[in-house]
Amino acid sequence: QVQLVESGGGLVQAGDSLRLSCTVLRRTFSDYGMGWFRQAPGKEREFVAAISWSGGSTSYADSVKGRFTVSRGNAKNTVYLQMNSLKPEDTGAYYCASKALGGVLREWNEYDYWGQGTQVTVSS
Repeated sequence: QVQLVESGGGLVQAGDSLRLSCTVLRRTFSDYGMGWFRQAPGKEREFVAAISWSGGSTSYADSVKGRFTVSRGNAKNTVYLQMNSLKPEDTGAYYCASKALGGVLREWNEYDYWGQGTQVTVSS
């Protein structure tokens, strides 16, 4: 069983920064490719960023490139999404997802496990 626990969302103003965290809790050790997705009310879930299981490769949506950074913690079971220069259009529920030994995966249906989501609201 794999459980993903997210934290770090909140209400901020445009231009502010936030850091989201996602910790993978699992019964057996494995390395996971991780992804971040977001969903705004009335819109489809969209890809934000992904990092490979080794941490050596990353990918970003064009809308966040240069502003967001995805990284892994030293223990490798935690992944972070550093969000800088936030914009109102970044508002939404942010979800992390995992795939055992996954590479850089940009499609939501490539992932096996999902977190409960954390809300990010950016006011103008």
